[in-house]
Amino acid sequence: MTAPSFMDLALKAAKAAGKAGEVPIGCVIVHNSKVVASAGNRTLTDRDPTAHAEMLAIRAAAAELGSERLIDCDVYVTLEPCTMCAAAISFARIRRLYYGATDPKGGAVDSGVRFYASPTCHHVPEVYSAVGESEAAALLKEFFKAKR
Repeated sequence: MTAPSFMDLALKAAKAAGKAGEVPIGCVIVHNSKVVASAGNRTLTDRDPTAHAEMLAIRAAAAELGSERLIDCDVYVTLEPCTMCAAAISFARIRRLYYGATDPKGGAVDSGVRFYASPTCHHVPEVYSAVGESEAAALLKEFFKAKR
């Protein structure tokens, strides 16, 4: 599978989250070209403010691979990660981060605090932005438009 195909799977997880009433964000983690974890946001469902798609996928991938270090893994997420998720990606030593839409309000990779540019950040993944950006942004816009 290629990067756009893995992002398609993340978009599918985002759509499922949206249908469940969650903010439509999806995440897929890949190891050796194989999906090892996939998740959509579940903050409302789980009554857990940390149940972001990235956090859930990282936990599942770590369990699947039997390691807290996801060194040879790549993350595909539909929205620029927040500070919590960017830190978790760093702590897990994830190799590459691919994200769709930029999040000027809550993002922490290329927006906001720019976590990976901080001198206290111990591991910086390779970052690829705007992968599947238009579809990811459209999902979020449609979701919030319906909420208003």
